[in-house]
Amino acid sequence: MSYQVQDVTAGKPIKLWTEGVPVEDDARKQLMNTAQMPFIFRHLAVMPDVHLGKGSTIGSVIPTQGAIIPAAVGVDIGCGMMAARTTLTAADLPDNLHGLRSAIETAVPHGRTPPRQSRRDKGAWENPPEAVDAMWASLLPGFARITEKYPRLKNTNNHKHLGTLGTGNHFIEVCLDEADHVWFMLHSGSRGVGNAIGNLFIELAQADMRQHIANLPDKDLAYFEEGSEHFADYVDAVGWAQDYARRNRDVMMVNVVAAARQVIAKPFTADVEAVNCHHNYVQRETHFGSEVLVTRKGAVSARKGELGIIPGSMGARSYIVRGLGNEEAFCSCSHGAGRSMSRNEARRRFTVDDQIKATAHVECRKDSEVIDEIPMAYKDIDAVMHAQRELVEVVHTLRQVVCVKG
Repeated sequence: MSYQVQDVTAGKPIKLWTEGVPVEDDARKQLMNTAQMPFIFRHLAVMPDVHLGKGSTIGSVIPTQGAIIPAAVGVDIGCGMMAARTTLTAADLPDNLHGLRSAIETAVPHGRTPPRQSRRDKGAWENPPEAVDAMWASLLPGFARITEKYPRLKNTNNHKHLGTLGTGNHFIEVCLDEADHVWFMLHSGSRGVGNAIGNLFIELAQADMRQHIANLPDKDLAYFEEGSEHFADYVDAVGWAQDYARRNRDVMMVNVVAAARQVIAKPFTADVEAVNCHHNYVQRETHFGSEVLVTRKGAVSARKGELGIIPGSMGARSYIVRGLGNEEAFCSCSHGAGRSMSRNEARRRFTVDDQIKATAHVECRKDSEVIDEIPMAYKDIDAVMHAQRELVEVVHTLRQVVCVKG
């Protein structure tokens, strides 16, 4: 048995797959708060990339019956990964990879321009291309249904954010596997519109529970009870945002492949073993013979035989994995290495020179704006993988050669 059990007074137990991986005290306290909620089903499952989060602990799997916690899903609804193996090998890549990085950066809007600096946001399309328009048209009926009831969501970054990367830990990478095959990999979610949906329903949950919120271990654990109007509306809106996130990654991948074709002379395909998986989401599943709502906050579904992606930090290895269907973990695994320190702490502790050394083998930005993503700000991905050896098996090991950050 590779997990530890932590009993919680007046709550359900917590099962942690964290052998050999540090767990901060604040994260343990946050997990215990969640485990005390009356609608938790059986136990919480905690992945080895666990760390303190807003609302709920990142790296936790929260099964519930009869209720849903919007802040547990968070505001980056449907955030996840996509990877595609190509027919290219390392020898087919140009000797200087800067041109490939530039082509990808041109093809996919990324980052964000603060509103006070310019009305034109570099992280959004000014004029979305036809493929984005077509994808948005398929999302529009659901969006119209949601905004008819919640009109404040109309004035969000929706259409112009589709097919864009964002900021923070979102990235696009060119990687090589153990056989030197070239992969494209990217990490993003539901962008501005998903953030607005998340924040709206977190506010509504807290407003609905105003009389009871003082009794909660944390106000971010405010929830909707099944059968209530807001519960049904949230399930609808969160499902739509998760669909948006998946399509967002689809559009980006098409544009990344097209950009690579401008730079790489050899013809290639890039649809081999494509994987597209969420790691911030909620869905209905059956576990231990019961229907439950499973919220994965920084965790990936790992049903038996199911492929998933566990990225390391910028400059560390990443993994394509196959789920082992471990029921005790509600068929889940980690969503990455997991931060070992806050972004502010990383900026205090490390310099641009540290960033340059840590990413010497990667064609990427090496400036003060990305110090918070330095590999040393994350847990050791090898320790994280060892701790979840009963949850997944490794199919491919990837190493980055190009990384685009927002």
